[in-house]
Amino acid sequence: MKIAIIGVTGHAGSLILKEALARHLDVTAIVRNAKKLTVTVPFIEKDLYDLTTEDLAPFDVVVDAFNAPVGKEEMHQTSLAHLAKILANTSTRLLVVGGASSLFIDPEKTTRMIDQVPEDAPFYPTAFHMSQALVHLKDTKGLRWTYISPAAFFNPTGERTGKYQLDDDFLHKNAQGESVVSMADYAIALIDEVLADKHENEHVSVVSQ
Repeated sequence: MKIAIIGVTGHAGSLILKEALARHLDVTAIVRNAKKLTVTVPFIEKDLYDLTTEDLAPFDVVVDAFNAPVGKEEMHQTSLAHLAKILANTSTRLLVVGGASSLFIDPEKTTRMIDQVPEDAPFYPTAFHMSQALVHLKDTKGLRWTYISPAAFFNPTGERTGKYQLDDDFLHKNAQGESVVSMADYAIALIDEVLADKHENEHVSVVSQ
């Protein structure tokens, strides 16, 4: 199995790359600036928006861990739309490091987390554009995708416990009543899904135990 990871120099992406390498998977990093790589790994040095169907054809799975910069949060939508377009009608699977904003918080599935976020909150632009990106992803025809949302608190420095709960598209809490997951445990969950391929065209979530 050949895997490409976009966004390996970010918090989540670097831990996903580390997890994949620890399992001796065939991984290629896709980076805009290869000088930022901190590990020795095959790479494609190319801007995400310049990627083509041909660039990604060798891979069984593409992991999208792209994180839009502050002030350009709309790139969460446009970047995912580009990847969906070039991977549609191919056999390559797209796994997306999503956001918690798109998770449902009521049994009737009428309210998502984003609906409870004040529009003047500092993180609202990121939350909004990530949730909208999922809406459009679901409308893409001929695409093999899985969108994996972390818990409400996506802890970049949290412990790697090796334990997690993979669940549906609702906001879930752990045994302590907290919606939290470390990025290290999330990376385990994502690579497990890469290998298991159990949730094609589904939105799932990860929370700590």
